[in-house]
Amino acid sequence: MLKQLLNFFIHLRLHYQFFILSGGYLLAALFVEDVNWTQFWLQFLNVHVLLFGGATVYNSWWDKDEGPIGGLQHPPKMEKWMWPASMILQYAGLAWAVTVNWNFMIIYAISMLFFWLYSTPLARWKGHPILSLIAIGVSTGTNSYFLGFLAAGGYPITSFEDLIAIGVASIILSLYPISQIYQTKEDLERGDQTFALQYGIKAVKGLFIVLFLAGSLIITFGLYQMNYLLGILFGITSLIALMIIGVIIIKLKGQESEYKTVMKVKLSASLCFVLFMLGWIAKDLLH
Repeated sequence: MLKQLLNFFIHLRLHYQFFILSGGYLLAALFVEDVNWTQFWLQFLNVHVLLFGGATVYNSWWDKDEGPIGGLQHPPKMEKWMWPASMILQYAGLAWAVTVNWNFMIIYAISMLFFWLYSTPLARWKGHPILSLIAIGVSTGTNSYFLGFLAAGGYPITSFEDLIAIGVASIILSLYPISQIYQTKEDLERGDQTFALQYGIKAVKGLFIVLFLAGSLIITFGLYQMNYLLGILFGITSLIALMIIGVIIIKLKGQESEYKTVMKVKLSASLCFVLFMLGWIAKDLLH
C-alpha cells in the first residue's frame, strides 16, 4: 500500500504543475495593485496540487500509459482506488475555493469540468485535435490566470484581464501539442486523434511559432501598460526564448526517442517565465 501511495504521489506530477503550469497564475499577481499574499500562496497550492494534480491523476487513470508522458518517462501502474482519490482531491479544492469568493469557485469548477471533458471516455476531448486545445487552453490557460488574479485580490475581471488570459493560454497551447509527438503509438492504440496525429509535425511546429509569438506580444503589451520596464524585459526574454526553443523544435522528427528533448524544451521555456515572474514578485515584496 505504501508503494501505491508513492505511485499516486508521483502521478500528481507536482514538478510539472509547479514549474510548467504555474506561469499564468504567478503572472496574475503582477496585475493586482494590493496583493493578498497569504491567500495568493495558499490558493497556489490549492490550484496546482488539488486541482491540477488531481486532474492529472484523473487523466492518467483513464489513459493507463505505459510509455513516456508529460513529466514522467516511466509512469507507475494505476490502481482502482486512484480514480475516486483524484476526484476527492478536486472536490476538496473546490470546497476550499469557496473561501476566496464565488467567482473564484465558479472558475475553479469550470476548470474541473474541462479537465473531465478532456479525459473521460464519455466525452474524451483529448481524442479530438481542436476540442483538446480548447480544454487545455481554458483549464490550464485562461483559468489559471483568472484564478491567480482573484486569489491575489483582483476584481473585477475586465476585458483587459481577458486579453492577458488569452495571452497565457496561447503560450501554454504553443507547447502542448509538442508533447504529443512522442505519444503517437499509444494515442493510436487508444483511438485518440490528437493534434499531432491529425495535422502532423509541421503543423505542431507552426502552431508553436504562431501561438508563442502571439501570447508573448499580448503579455508584453499588458505588462508594458503596468510597468514599461517590466514589459520591455518580458518582451526581450520572450524573443530570446522563441529563438532558442524554435531552433530546437524545428529539428524534431516526431520520434519517441525525442522525449527527453521535448521535456527539456517545455521545462526550460516554462521555467524561464516562472522564474521571471518569481523574480519580479520577490522584488516587489522586498520593497
